[in-house]
Formats: sequence, C-alpha cells, structure tokens
Amino acid sequence: ILNFIKLLSLIQEFGVPRNSHKQVAIWLFICCIMVVGMVVIGGLTRLTESGLSITEWKPITGIIPPHDEATWQQEFTNYQQSPEYKKKNFDITLEDFKAIFWVEFIHRLLGRLVGLVFVFPLIYFAATKKIDLKFAAKLSGIFLLGGLQGLMGWYMVKSGLVDDPEVSPYRLAAHLGIAFLIFGLLFWTALGQWFKKEKNKPKKNLLRLRNLSFVMTGLILLQVTAGAFVAGLDAGLTYNTFPLMDGKLVPDG
Repeated sequence: ILNFIKLLSLIQEFGVPRNSHKQVAIWLFICCIMVVGMVVIGGLTRLTESGLSITEWKPITGIIPPHDEATWQQEFTNYQQSPEYKKKNFDITLEDFKAIFWVEFIHRLLGRLVGLVFVFPLIYFAATKKIDLKFAAKLSGIFLLGGLQGLMGWYMVKSGLVDDPEVSPYRLAAHLGIAFLIFGLLFWTALGQWFKKEKNKPKKNLLRLRNLSFVMTGLILLQVTAGAFVAGLDAGLTYNTFPLMDGKLVPDG
C-alpha cells in the first residue's frame, strides 16, 4: 500500500493532472486489493493442501457453509470418495477436515464477494451515467474474465479429483495467470480514471519509467508463471540450497 501511494505521488510529480472520476478509480482500486487477497488466500490454500477439500462446485448454494453435524458429515463423506483422502489423508478426522475445508471455503467465498463488489457498483455507475456505455462494456469484459477465472479454478480442482490427488500444474499456472491479468487490467483502468491522459508527447522521464515498467511487468509475469509450475510440480523440493543448486548455478543433469 505504501509503495502504491509512492507510485501515485511519483506520477503526480511528473505533471499528470488528476481526473474527475475519482469515485470510479477508488472502487477499482478496492477491487484490486480484493484480487490480491484472493491470490494470497489461494497461496495459503496451496500451502495447507486445502484446495481439494470441497469436491463439488456450487456457484450459488455454495455460499452457505455446513451448519450442523449432518451437513458436515455429508461434506466429509464426499471428501472420502476423493483420491486425496484414499491415497494421502486416509487417517484424517472430521475435525482435521473442517480445518482444510474452511480455508478453501473462504477462498471461494471471497471470489464471489469480489464479483459482487465489482458488478453492483458497475451497474450503479452505468445507470447514473457516471461512466459511458463504451467504458461500461470494457468493465463488463473484465467481469466476464472474472467469471472465467471461477470456471478455471474449478477446472483446476477437478484435475485433482480423478486419479492423482494433485492438480494439473498447467491449470494452476493458468488460474494464477488469469488472476494477475485481472489485477493488471483493473489497476491499469483505475489509473486511467485517477489521472487524465496527456495529449502532448509524454515527458522523457515519464516515458522512460513507462518503458521500464513494461519490461519489469513482463519479467514478473514470467517469474510468477514459473512459480506456478514449481508449486504444481513440487519442484521447489528438488534442491534445498539457495542460491546455488547442489553447489552449482545449473546442477548436473
């Protein structure tokens, strides 16, 4: 957050005037923060191996958690049919199951909440003509991308419910990549609403900063994608030393 404030101050120093769509920008920045929260909780889901605890995808009714012993037992029975329980967690108790269930449930619940926080203000801003139809259509495209993200999340989970209790690293990378794409589009759009576009040629320093940011963004996305494959394949466990692997920059074999 502090770096974000510094970024706004830095851009302001380059002489970019403020825009009049401050409310729209703040709303989109809030959505950005929520997407970051989704990524963080998604990482926690991965670390706690909770992602396969909910074996069904219920976009509407899934918002209601188990509320009594019978529904908890039903969820646990469903989980007992999964390959993760049969091959890895066959000695897990109901209380242990509840712990991993809640992590995955919160992850899915936050995903639905992000959608609601996005769509209702979008309808309001469009209805009150605070944004034009063309801009509303662009934002609707981001909303559809969010829906695709939900489908991709289930598509990823489904890969771990068949034979092998591990999700596909390709689907995991795609799921994380779409999350970063959504964040990037939201953040870029929010900046466009916070600041006006300069009609004149950008100042030299600002142009240099923009070009450098494109390069850095590309490198970060490459690292993130590689990280998703490392997580999906458990490749991080191959060598336990850093920065050298087996005493070498590129290990033998």
